[in-house]
Amino acid sequence: MLFLLLTFIGLRIFLGRFNPFYLQVIFDQLINTFIENKVGLSTQFLSEELVAQLQNNVVQLALNHNLKVAGTSNSTIVINKEVRGDQIFWLDKMHNNPFETEFLNLIDDFVLHLNSSCYTGITDYEFHYALYGAGSFYSKHLDQFKNNDSRQYSMIFYLNHQWKTGDGGELCIHHEDDSLQCIAPMAGTSVFFKSSELLHEVLLTHKPRMSITGWLKV
Repeated sequence: MLFLLLTFIGLRIFLGRFNPFYLQVIFDQLINTFIENKVGLSTQFLSEELVAQLQNNVVQLALNHNLKVAGTSNSTIVINKEVRGDQIFWLDKMHNNPFETEFLNLIDDFVLHLNSSCYTGITDYEFHYALYGAGSFYSKHLDQFKNNDSRQYSMIFYLNHQWKTGDGGELCIHHEDDSLQCIAPMAGTSVFFKSSELLHEVLLTHKPRMSITGWLKV
């Protein structure tokens, strides 16, 4: 295990972050852990530098009052803070934000690799920043809408540095065998799972919690 870790670090240093082979190693880590446990996990998908810049984007959006209260429907927007308490802002390359564009280019690369290696047929995606203020949560739910099955895979990227036990805000995934998998929203952690299969929730957070959340679609 130590040898594999050192080899992985060496590849990163030697090849560079954006070398296609290095990206393939990262992408396969997320895909393989998904195959093993229905929940893909990686701490390498986003670089530390990109995490910091995306976190700063969320902070600036909040300061400029550009975040909007999130709803719970895909047709008529329903605001219900008893179910969901985050604020969001949709990502778009048209914003001409270099770090937002870098993130979405990385998603483009991941979709290309996922389609070529797993034949998933993904043709589109959507991602938004999410800010949970202290005292907010998201109750148990599925990501795929009952009247629209275009969302195939859910992806979450956490942007919170120095998150500690007791800060709350864990993503808790309810597996089909009734086991519960809780994931702390630590900066750099990426999560990948089927949108139609796993009920999940965001536990009460005790301080502001930032992420990028989105869906790969057909």
